[in-house]
Amino acid sequence: MTDLGTPRRVLTIAGSDSGGGAGIQADLKTMLALGVHGMSVVTAVTAQNSLGVQGAWDLPVDAVRQQFRSVVDDIGVDAVKTGMLSSVELVETVAELLSTLPPWVPVVVDPVGVSKHGDPLLVAEAVATVRTRLLPCASVVTPNLHEVAMLTGMDVRDEPGQRAAAAALLELGPTWVLVKGGHLSGDAVDLLTDGRTELLLRGPRLDNRHTHGTGCTLASALASYLALGLDVPDAARAAKAYVTGALAAGFALGSGIGPVRHGWAIPARTADRADAGEGLDPGRSG
Repeated sequence: MTDLGTPRRVLTIAGSDSGGGAGIQADLKTMLALGVHGMSVVTAVTAQNSLGVQGAWDLPVDAVRQQFRSVVDDIGVDAVKTGMLSSVELVETVAELLSTLPPWVPVVVDPVGVSKHGDPLLVAEAVATVRTRLLPCASVVTPNLHEVAMLTGMDVRDEPGQRAAAAALLELGPTWVLVKGGHLSGDAVDLLTDGRTELLLRGPRLDNRHTHGTGCTLASALASYLALGLDVPDAARAAKAYVTGALAAGFALGSGIGPVRHGWAIPARTADRADAGEGLDPGRSG
């Protein structure tokens, strides 16, 4: 058997989605699909399906802290992605932990505020803490337009609005801002900037309602590509392409909104099945 060596290591700090479409589950599927080793710090457990979030329970901060130290102190990390941090205490704890990382480890912050179904995943009291403690830790922050409004109070309706929102978010401390435009009309255009360089990432608006997990998937793909050595603009381009493919292959699951298909790009045949002539349908992977 060929020794492929140790893959790059990416840590997700996020909540668990029992339905498997978003959160920790989406992050780890994305990381597997992109060839990095995914690790996790679970911050919360949700009872969640295609219809919405029926319940959510935060883990104790000591459990979060110990998971982080257990992974980082022994295994190490090449990139980190944060997701659902629903309380002031969790945001403060994660920000404190991120501050202990070496400065060359990129951190992608997905400032999760609500679920795809509109269920709140961040208490109102924690928004200020996200602004003042978490965003300054971010190499890249990836808000959608609802999260932009939550963090800045700005109602973005077009590309100039995205540009203004990105400028406001940069003032809060992240190095790069990726303002997602999935909720605008027309093409799906995301705006990436560090205040000097600006990049518009355009993708087709796909006729598929099964979009659960897109935000988690984009952020974890971005972290994975950063871990693989790409700079932020190239990592963002690659992450956008991966998510566009996953959206195009999204599938029905349950009675509501289905997930994107994280394994859409996994090769159609695996080496251990090739000799037996057994194909792996990418439409059934991930």
